[in-house]
Amino acid sequence: MHFGAMSDSVEDFGTAAYLADCAVQAGCGAALLDMHDVGLDGAHFCDRDGRKIETLFKLYPWEWMFADTFSHAPAMRVTRFVEPPWKALLSNKGVLALLWEMAPGHPNLLECYFADDPRAAALGESYAKKPIYSREGANVLLVKDGAAIASAPGDYGAEGHVRQALHMLPCFDGRYPVVGSWVVGGEPAGMGLREDATPLTSNHSRFVPHAIVG
Repeated sequence: MHFGAMSDSVEDFGTAAYLADCAVQAGCGAALLDMHDVGLDGAHFCDRDGRKIETLFKLYPWEWMFADTFSHAPAMRVTRFVEPPWKALLSNKGVLALLWEMAPGHPNLLECYFADDPRAAALGESYAKKPIYSREGANVLLVKDGAAIASAPGDYGAEGHVRQALHMLPCFDGRYPVVGSWVVGGEPAGMGLREDATPLTSNHSRFVPHAIVG
C-alpha cells in the first residue's frame, strides 16, 4: 500500500509516514511517496522505483487531483483510493446548502445557501461566508450585525461560496472548542476536540486531551 502526501508539508508528510508505519506493524507492505513523484506506467500509476500503485492513501485533496493532467488517465479506474473519489461530494461546503435544501429546519443543520442564491439574503446581517473548497478555516468570514468579527487568509474562494446562518462557538477561558465526530454505519465511532483562541478553527488549533469513560 502506498501512502502519499506533499513532502513540503511537514504535518501531512509526517502523518502519512506514521500511517505507513502502522501498516507495516500490521503486516502490510507500505511505501511512502511525495505526490509529485507519482508517475504513469501504461494503465497504472507508479512510484519512482517503478512499483505499481495499486492501493493509495493520500493526503491530497480530490479537487486538486481532478485538476491535474493525470486525472484523466486510465489508472484512475484501476487504482484503489483511500479515501474513495465519492468523498469529494462530502468534503466541500456546497453540501451544506444542499442538505438544507433537502431538509430545511432540521435540528442538526444551520440554514445555508449558495452565496449567489437570492434566498441567502434571508440570513440578514449575521452569517458565515465559506469558500466551497475551504479547509481548516481558510478564507472563512464571520459577520455579526453587519460587521466582520473574524476572518482568515488563504488561497480559496475562486470556486464560489456558501452563506450559512451564524452560530458562534462557546468560549471557555478564552478558548473556542469544537467537536469533530465520526459516524460509521450509522453508529458513533470516534471524536476529537480542537480549540482555538479565535472563533475560527484553523490549522493551528490545538487538539485537546480528553477521555470518555463508559
